[in-house]
Amino acid sequence: MSTLKEKLPPIGTLGPFIALLIACVVFATQSDRFLSATNFSLILQQVTVVGVIAIGQTLIILTAGIDLSCGMVMALGGIVMTKLSADLGLPAPLAILCGIGATALFGLLNGLLVTRIKLPPFIVTLGTLNIAFAITQLYSNSQTITDVPPLMTALGNTFSIGGTAFAYSTLLMLALYAGVWFYLRETAAGRHVYAVGNNPEATRLTGIPTERVLLGVYVLAGILYGVASLLSVARTGAGDPNAGQTENLDAITAVVLGGTSLFGGRGVILGTLVGAIIVGVLRNGLTLMGVQSVYQVLITGILVILAVAIDQLSRKGGR
Repeated sequence: MSTLKEKLPPIGTLGPFIALLIACVVFATQSDRFLSATNFSLILQQVTVVGVIAIGQTLIILTAGIDLSCGMVMALGGIVMTKLSADLGLPAPLAILCGIGATALFGLLNGLLVTRIKLPPFIVTLGTLNIAFAITQLYSNSQTITDVPPLMTALGNTFSIGGTAFAYSTLLMLALYAGVWFYLRETAAGRHVYAVGNNPEATRLTGIPTERVLLGVYVLAGILYGVASLLSVARTGAGDPNAGQTENLDAITAVVLGGTSLFGGRGVILGTLVGAIIVGVLRNGLTLMGVQSVYQVLITGILVILAVAIDQLSRKGGR
């Protein structure tokens, strides 16, 4: 039987939670509006798209890979689902499935290039980033699609708890994190993801099909990018071909701040959620303080470098 100590996360995974707590305390002392329930709900709504993309990014980084294409693939999914609905009159559910299918195909393409041709994930996804961007611009004629059916924007609607409005998209994001947490922690397939990231050759010798695991991770990440597409459409009420320009870096930032190692095999998916919230809290708190956006980017960049440096030092210390 597992003991309570075994069920608790390692002390190293508490770092993101401590960082989030410190950030909240600092901003609470600087602005009376920061700790309000309305502001907290706003932060959660602002991080939903990046938060869902970051789930897929976490799965890939756990296998010692990286996906630079995630933001543009997400944008392509949004254009596909909105344009099929607006131009061809497809029912919203079918159009949504087509959009998610398009992002899943890009995940499959990334996975096949990584597993079958043995190309580095950085190079593969850098290439597919540009391919997704070009297809998005060509298919949409660089025009925003605004004729969006109500079903596609339903997740942007809100419900009230204690007088505070929360978006349904926030609930979906939290449900996805809970589902992937269970998958990684409680299933054999989830443990295989960690094993591949730790030592792919040793994992292969134990009989685990490492290529199949990697391919499955990339496809699952693609599906999650498709869900993020829907959340983006729901939040903005439009299919925007210029979306996804910075979401890839924001997602990687959330993963790194959440404590997942860029070297693979180590990380907790709930840490990524905290990392995404940290990014949202920083931007929200600095905005309330009147700090220019350029300094927000600067501070975020410094935090990413610090997080990677701490990870590197901890790995060296563990040898």
